[in-house]
Amino acid sequence: MSIVIMVGQLVLGLSILIILHELGHFLAARAFGIKVEKFYLFFDAWNISLFKFTYKGVEYGIGWLPLGGYVKIAGMIDESMDTDQLAGPPQPWEFRSKPAWQRLIVMLGGVTVNVILGILIFWILTMRFGESYIPNSSAKYGIVPGVVGKKIGLMAGDKITAVNGKAVERFDDLTSPKVLLENTVFTVQRGIETLSVTVPHTILNDLSDNGIEEFISRVPRMKFVVDSLSPNGAARKSGLLKGDSIVAINSSPIAFYDQVKPELQKNKGKLVELTIKRNNNPMVIKAQLGNDGTLGFYPSKNDLPEIRTIKYGFFASLPIGASRAISTFTDNAKGLGKIFKGDVKFNKAVSGPVAIANLFGSTIDWVHFWSLVGFLSMVLALMNLLPIPALDGGHAVFLIIEMIKGKPLSDKFLERAQIVGFVILVTLMVFVFGNDIVKQVMKK
Repeated sequence: MSIVIMVGQLVLGLSILIILHELGHFLAARAFGIKVEKFYLFFDAWNISLFKFTYKGVEYGIGWLPLGGYVKIAGMIDESMDTDQLAGPPQPWEFRSKPAWQRLIVMLGGVTVNVILGILIFWILTMRFGESYIPNSSAKYGIVPGVVGKKIGLMAGDKITAVNGKAVERFDDLTSPKVLLENTVFTVQRGIETLSVTVPHTILNDLSDNGIEEFISRVPRMKFVVDSLSPNGAARKSGLLKGDSIVAINSSPIAFYDQVKPELQKNKGKLVELTIKRNNNPMVIKAQLGNDGTLGFYPSKNDLPEIRTIKYGFFASLPIGASRAISTFTDNAKGLGKIFKGDVKFNKAVSGPVAIANLFGSTIDWVHFWSLVGFLSMVLALMNLLPIPALDGGHAVFLIIEMIKGKPLSDKFLERAQIVGFVILVTLMVFVFGNDIVKQVMKK
């Protein structure tokens, strides 16, 4: 059932984005009196469709090949590669008969709608839920670095007080795109010592393999007491009770919650000795761990760090939401820049349908769903602006060249460019899909 939910959310999310993107082209074309012949979600390759109907001269349908969608605009060389119309004289309702600036607006209509959608989603989410964050001041026991964080020189308990000389107000900022995409230097307080730790410009390669939690945990270091216990977990069977404090595992001292998991993982499937405090009285109990190496307990909510929420009104939410949307766009653009510079390996940076499905998850959480759709809408806008033939950005480049030259590029050139672009896109899709599968296999 979890796979069905994951795939269902993926299909729903991408369908919303594709339909609205193509609607942008459709509305712009109709606004300039250009005839639209088809409007399809997914591709009806070889004219095979799952569903279709005709309304006011436009064929609407769902294709069988889930690689995007398209609108077929009369008199335009596009992914359909239908050039029969071009053999005759230009008609006033055709794309090719319109001024270059109108055709450029039609080409950018999809990207425009994606940007508007991203801003709208983040605006509504901000208005509804505000902004929540953990104050850096509440991280009184410091950070919990993962393998990537330790690799660059961070240690458990470090307190990061500044990023590039600017004081850190929000703990969440330590794992922000600004930190990961730019030349970042942490000011670190380690005991009585103050030192600098540089975040390498190639860190995204390591994060691709390990995940963001292996850089710096999103939750600061914390002390803890046992609160709830899993019904059939090793903790309950061992006699651990709510309110107990675990002070050692197999004689290894435990003072913080992040120290529990590593000790347990060393002893998967084994009997471990827990030294605990119950009502300030020390005692020892034994617990038989399962193959997952967990005890099955949760810390008290009182031990969790403070979370602050800033609420915004209807109008105040707009600039905040717009800023989040635009930051998504610019952060991904910076990520592309790192790929071109060679700082990030291409296979580490790209994700396809399998990875996106995992991002949606196997449970239904509509806040998470719409947050991800907003994110993907801005990514789709950026990807479509790339100057690759067959993408909106490629068409836009050719139109700009036409406007500069004062005459259109030849139909033969545009046909060949479209074929080259199509081959490039198919190659990228095959690579990305294969890369997703390899990543999933490597995780197992």
